[in-house]
Amino acid sequence: MALRNVVKMGDPVLSKKCRVVEKFDEKLSTLIDDMFETMYASNGVGLAAPQVGLLKRVVVMDCGDEPIELVNPEITMTEGEQTESEGCLSVPGKYGVCKRPAKVQVKAQDRTGKWHVYTGEELKARCFCHEIDHLDGILFVSKVIGKLEEQ
Repeated sequence: MALRNVVKMGDPVLSKKCRVVEKFDEKLSTLIDDMFETMYASNGVGLAAPQVGLLKRVVVMDCGDEPIELVNPEITMTEGEQTESEGCLSVPGKYGVCKRPAKVQVKAQDRTGKWHVYTGEELKARCFCHEIDHLDGILFVSKVIGKLEEQ
């Protein structure tokens, strides 16, 4: 495993739509392992492939209950609403309040191509939405209600 550089806001890769992963191989497994290591080393709860410079539909998350790897994730259900503060490893030192669904269901593959369904509420729901937004070239700063704050 290796630490990867986290791309910062302003890098064009963060505004591009990611490609669907079609090849489930050792290279993908290494990427996922590296992303977990990078996320943990940066004290994050989620990390998307474009944040390490790769336009692939891959996300890793750990909101405190279990590590989750999402390959080709799709949000299949949302419910309710929450308004909470968010930050991002690609926008260091900044945070802002965003409106997100209170509950989210996601369908995604793992590193072997097997499909899984995950459901999250509160922080996990925000994380699903935030990280999947990255795969479509959307940063949380575009969803901030009010102004971006310094940490």
